[in-house]
Amino acid sequence: MAPAGWPRGVRPPGVPGWEDTAVAWLYDLCPPGYRSHEVLRKYPVILARMARQHVAAALAAARHGYGTARVDLKEAVPVHALEATLRMYEYEGSRAAATERAVRLVEEALGGERWEPRL
Repeated sequence: MAPAGWPRGVRPPGVPGWEDTAVAWLYDLCPPGYRSHEVLRKYPVILARMARQHVAAALAAARHGYGTARVDLKEAVPVHALEATLRMYEYEGSRAAATERAVRLVEEALGGERWEPRL
């Protein structure tokens, strides 16, 4: 059983091969160079931690970018481009927040947590 917010393409915990799908998904969230570190292949929970930190940094960057775009870009681009930029920050920020939640769920599952269905 996987909880709400579980990432698409990652098999639920307990299903054969679920950890392989989780590891592949986590690597896709990280910079390519992370694939060269043996410790991340050997200990997927560390990979999950690294992915969570990377996604959290992207979320922080989207929030900061949104908060500073009007001042930083007001003289550099037309108003319609600035508005499009703000919409992009909103979209990417909400996507990063959802991904951060999904990574946390995968990290918890890799650490042994299981969820029971609620009626």
